[in-house]
Amino acid sequence: MADTHKPILLSGIQPSGHLCIGNYLGALKNWVNLQESHDSIFLVVDMHALTVRQNPAELRQRCLSYVAQYIACGIDPEKSTIVIQSHVPQHAELMWILSTLTYMGELNRMTQFKDKSKKHAANINAGLFTYPILMASDILLYQADLVPVGADQKQHLELARDLAIRFNSTYSDTFVVPEPCIPKTGARIMSLQEPEKKMSKSDDNLNNLIAILDSADIVKRKIKRAVTDSGSEVKMDKSRPGISNLVQLYSLITDLSVKEVESQYSGKMYSDFKTDLGNVIAEFLEPIQKKYNEISKDKDYLESVLAKGAENAFYRGRKTLSKVYRKVGFIQPAR
Repeated sequence: MADTHKPILLSGIQPSGHLCIGNYLGALKNWVNLQESHDSIFLVVDMHALTVRQNPAELRQRCLSYVAQYIACGIDPEKSTIVIQSHVPQHAELMWILSTLTYMGELNRMTQFKDKSKKHAANINAGLFTYPILMASDILLYQADLVPVGADQKQHLELARDLAIRFNSTYSDTFVVPEPCIPKTGARIMSLQEPEKKMSKSDDNLNNLIAILDSADIVKRKIKRAVTDSGSEVKMDKSRPGISNLVQLYSLITDLSVKEVESQYSGKMYSDFKTDLGNVIAEFLEPIQKKYNEISKDKDYLESVLAKGAENAFYRGRKTLSKVYRKVGFIQPAR
């Protein structure tokens, strides 16, 4: 089961759209590094995905694809727990308890609800509103010490911390109060066509993102079409978000410093830089895609990974939920 000598780390991604280079550089790369020093749990949060209408068959396929991509990107099932959220019913059970401790005003302040309500105006459902409570349940269920989050999810983690403190104060110490881990670099990779906006795996315009499973030809074409600026110098500059985003991408993919990238392309054309960047990204993704293709064809292996992950997560979740039920006054079932 869990390695009690390591701090517990919890993170997850919603299986919507296409996992992209922004997800890798902002999250997955960090996960791979942290799994060595932490007792890591990585979720595919399919319950969250239902806040937007889904095609059931496509949702199932994406969940399996995401698990295979996690592993292909370097998440080791022997070192980390990989689990699909809906395989562990305690997520929903704990959410109900936490919802009785969550104030309406706290949910009303959530900026993501406001943003998603505008985007999905025809389907502003209660799940979209209470989504942060389920996220808090995801985190607190496993007694996570550390939660790697993007800046746009920090508000949700703050709610999880508040709920942990509130429950502990009301009923006695039960939950670990989780700490955020926001990477200093790579946390916000921007859209290729709209560089003022974060690259999103759920973007309707696929030219805005580089998917982890994009072919080499598609990667190169998207980079060539990426928005730059009216200037000609390959240089990071806050007033030139387009080229700055591409320079950052090059730096993060190659592990060269921004200064080294700028020096390498001093006096060169945007077209030269874009050609090289397309090649660099395509070469970087090639071994990931090769491993993904091998894993995704091995259904028995994927099922074994998920069965092992569910067993581990169920054990942890039941342990936490039993404490919670006892403290709120529920009668424990006879065994």
